[in-house]
This record gives sequence, structure tokens and C-alpha cells, in this order.
Amino acid sequence: MVYLLNKPKGIISSASDDKDRKTVVDLVECEYRLYPIGRLDFDSSGLILLTNDGTLTQKMLHPKYNIDKVYEVTINGLITKDIIEKLEKGVIVDGRKTAPCSIKLLRINENKKTSFLEVTIHEGRNRQIRKMFETFDFKVTRLNRIKEANITLGKLQVGEYRKLKPIEVVKLKKYLDNGNL
Repeated sequence: MVYLLNKPKGIISSASDDKDRKTVVDLVECEYRLYPIGRLDFDSSGLILLTNDGTLTQKMLHPKYNIDKVYEVTINGLITKDIIEKLEKGVIVDGRKTAPCSIKLLRINENKKTSFLEVTIHEGRNRQIRKMFETFDFKVTRLNRIKEANITLGKLQVGEYRKLKPIEVVKLKKYLDNGNL
């Protein structure tokens, strides 16, 4: 079984926490033991899947599957096309170059000096998007995952969750088995 949760900021993406903070598992009522597929930073929000299916988890997390993760990102500052191109080609984060990614500029608010972007990555390194933008002195002020593989948040509100329909799980597994088609 697979659940889709719209994780609020301030929740730990783990099945348990040694500091007794609220976790994503605490937000989903289910009779089975669930665990999150991957992580979202404490300060990030959005789509996270929870499951009791170990095989599905392994496929979703294994780098060879290159699972796309799509985020809505707000940064302080006015970004340029030149910087977007550099970020898309990969930048050095924690001593290693990031894999190529895709960045779409959605809009700029010149009055508030903020940029709104859609960022698609397939890596999942610790705080990767935040660190990528920090290489150009931008601070990420909002990071919200809206899609992972072929699953989207849809109209799910922050803190809400739902069980994936059986056909959605079949399509997700087919997506993984067919090389993301």
C-alpha cells in the first residue's frame, strides 16, 4: 500500500525521531507499519510517499532509475538566465558536481526581489537544491515538492494525505519498470 502525503514544513521525514518530534508517519492513520520513500527537509513541504512495500521503496530510491522530482522554489534575489544555465549544467555541492537538472523561471517579483522557479532534479542529496542556489548567494525561502516519478500532489492540501488507488500504484510500478516512460 502507498500513501501520498502533502508534508508540512516542520515535520521530520522519518518513521521515528530520537528527539520526539512529529514525523510524516505520525500524520497518516494506517493499521500497517509505514515508512517514507526518501526524505524532504524539515524546512521543506510537499509530496512524500509512504509505504510498506520494500521493493517499491528500493526502486524509487535507487539512482539507476533517475526518478524525476519536481519542486516549486522561491529564492531571494533576481536570478538571471546565465545563472539558471550554470545551475542546469551542474555545480559543485559538498565537493561533488550535481547532475544536470532542469530549471524553469516562472516569474520574478522585482518589488520584493524574489524569483519563483520550477526545478526538476533526479538526485536526492542532502539539502541539494538549497545548496545549489547558495553557490550563487541565493537563499531558498520556499521549497515545495509537487511531483515525484509520475505522481503529483494534485489538490491535496498541506497536511492532507490519501491512499493511492490501485491503478496509480500499477502505473507507478510500470513507470519504474519501463525506464520512466
